[in-house]
Amino acid sequence: MSTPQTSAPQPSSAQTCAPRTFSAPDGTTLAYHVSGSGAPLLCLPGGPLQDSAYLGDLGGLSAHRRLIRLDLRGTGASAVPDDPASYRCDRLVDDVEALRAHLGLETVDVLGHSAGANLAALYTARYPQRVARLVLLTPGTAAVGLDTSGEERLAAARRPWREEEPWFPEAYAALEELAAGRGSAAAFAAVAPFFHGTWDEAARERHAESDRRRNAEGAAVHSGEGAYEPAATRAVFATFDRPVLVVAGEGDANTPVPTATAYAALFPKGEPAVVAGAGHFPWHDDAEGLVETVNTFLKD
Repeated sequence: MSTPQTSAPQPSSAQTCAPRTFSAPDGTTLAYHVSGSGAPLLCLPGGPLQDSAYLGDLGGLSAHRRLIRLDLRGTGASAVPDDPASYRCDRLVDDVEALRAHLGLETVDVLGHSAGANLAALYTARYPQRVARLVLLTPGTAAVGLDTSGEERLAAARRPWREEEPWFPEAYAALEELAAGRGSAAAFAAVAPFFHGTWDEAARERHAESDRRRNAEGAAVHSGEGAYEPAATRAVFATFDRPVLVVAGEGDANTPVPTATAYAALFPKGEPAVVAGAGHFPWHDDAEGLVETVNTFLKD
């Protein structure tokens, strides 16, 4: 049985409101965006420190849920903080809690994508009583100390629909270099196709836009020393008795299926799900499949 939630007035499913603001505990003005209808789902973007606009309506999930996208400090419509050290992931947790309180919600369903899943994990570990359901979407795993082997990344990259593409040999060779610990800036740039289900023009444009929407100063601080305490976080998760969904893209070399499966196993009520043909941004590769997977989980 799900935990009851209080709820504020909801816009229609077609309505996307202008940014709304609230104050973080340190006085920084933060913005959030509301769209859709239904029970609220608090959405935390990745990047790290990327404008939440890239999440859009998560492939149409706003037809079923009221999406509340937080612009993390220093991104989107949120103000730049006075203290750059406040970009560290564990320091962002109380921004999320301040938003929950501002919304008047006793508990809330939380979705974290990529690096935003690390923030969602830390929020859940610090405020487990506030999280009704947790969705970790192609999650980063630093918060729980899960490592992904090079072979798992290579296996995720070797999808049948990719291997005949003209860019595949060069990108795969670069991924082999990274998997062997011989990474370079050029190699990291070359493996970009393996973050997307299909490396078409739209994916290239989104990839280029992501760099422009990212707070580089904040990203450099985000996972700095002291940001994570994996053992303590895992200990909380071992007793967290609310439903958790960990979603992987079939071809995501960043968070391969075995990594997502291992993450789900950290929770008593964790379940993995795989979006076929998808990469790190599954709402672009199979919107219908992702929406059905997430909405079904949230309705249970």
